[in-house]
Amino acid sequence: MQTHVLLSIKPQFANLILSGEKKFEFRRAIFKSKSVQKVIVYASSPVQRVIGEFELDGILSDEKENLWKTTQEYSGIQKEFYDSYFAGKDVAHALKVKNVIRYEEPLMLQSFSVERAPQSFQYLDI
Repeated sequence: MQTHVLLSIKPQFANLILSGEKKFEFRRAIFKSKSVQKVIVYASSPVQRVIGEFELDGILSDEKENLWKTTQEYSGIQKEFYDSYFAGKDVAHALKVKNVIRYEEPLMLQSFSVERAPQSFQYLDI
């Protein structure tokens, strides 16, 4: 049972999540495992480190406009970016963030037995 995922997130969005300002992480495609409970946050280039984690408080999937109405207050992004990100998609997904932890020292991927950063996400055996 895969209960953890390593998620690649752009540094500006990863920092907004870890500061508590961004309570939704948007995804075009979502993991299939229903047992995921924790998300390990990998800040992509130029940071290229694991900087924290959060508990998954559920996944919202809906038509793009409906999802925006539900999440916009704590989206951490502008509507124009949202529309561009989901261009060509009928359904949008948002991970609900809770119980955020920022690591005191960023970690290398190798700390999680991972050699290369995932394009989107990777299940972890923790």
